[in-house]
Amino acid sequence: MSPNAASAHPDTQSLSYIVRSGLAGGVAGCVAKTVVAPLDRVKILFQASNPDYQKYAGTWTGAFRAVKEINKQQGVRGLFQGHSATLLRVFPYAAIKFMAYDQVHYLLMPTREQETNLRRFLAGAISGTLSVFCTYPLEVVRVRMAFQTRRRDQTVANHRPSFLDTARYIYHEGTASLDSQPRVSSSRNLLERHPILKFYRGFTVTVLGMIPYAGVSFLSWGFLRSVFVQPTETGRKKATPLADLAIGAVSGAISQTASYPFEVTRRRMQVGGITRPDRWLRWGETVKSIWQTSGWRGFYVGLSIGYLKIIPMTAVSFTVWQNGKRMLNVD
Repeated sequence: MSPNAASAHPDTQSLSYIVRSGLAGGVAGCVAKTVVAPLDRVKILFQASNPDYQKYAGTWTGAFRAVKEINKQQGVRGLFQGHSATLLRVFPYAAIKFMAYDQVHYLLMPTREQETNLRRFLAGAISGTLSVFCTYPLEVVRVRMAFQTRRRDQTVANHRPSFLDTARYIYHEGTASLDSQPRVSSSRNLLERHPILKFYRGFTVTVLGMIPYAGVSFLSWGFLRSVFVQPTETGRKKATPLADLAIGAVSGAISQTASYPFEVTRRRMQVGGITRPDRWLRWGETVKSIWQTSGWRGFYVGLSIGYLKIIPMTAVSFTVWQNGKRMLNVD
């Protein structure tokens, strides 16, 4: 190990480094999500089979038609419905993910010689999983806000759901029908005793999907940079913003393909409180339902819009992250 690498060790483990690394990651996540927010909402509507927009599902042109329809019915604000919850979730999510990646990357690969594809994958999977553990309830609220195209309880006409309204509705959903049926399932009892679990619908399949998504994303990012970005005299790789954008875009496309079936299953489970508010939908039965309804194609519904969203989002995210790290001197 070179003297420069050895001297970098205390700095990478310091609180100042960790905070600055997290700040760069959090800002990167917020910028990237804002860029693709309208497409993100359309993708959620497609994945969760919202009946108002299923006629548009399946093609890029359908996605743009759905965006146009949302804008016509709800205005520009409708395109960003749920975005406040997105930013509330994505800042800590991205901050934890990128900060954890920096730390795990150093622990597993302190020198360039120790960088392998397996370790890159593990570093990405660990950092992505950790970020999900910390921020998942915020993700469920965001998905619900994006999914709803009309007021479900009809108490207030044309009401645009707020973050707190949606969180409150999730917490209490299904309780009104608990006394209407004589037999109560074990999953229903569980939700009745621990309402907080309603914010963790789809959590297990999310973790299963995060492993290939984050793992492949950071693997692709690290591998492509090792091939196309030449190190400087100090041993650090310094890419141009254009190179970061290109590598990030390819990484996003590969990771989206690898993890998309998990994402569709997760969306269906997250909106389970609307379709089946009285019970906990298991991921096995959700997979079976998708297969019986649409076959293997059901696991890739909205994939084209997924590419349209994830490629620019990942490209912007990695690029802003790298430039943020350079500005904060944690590169």
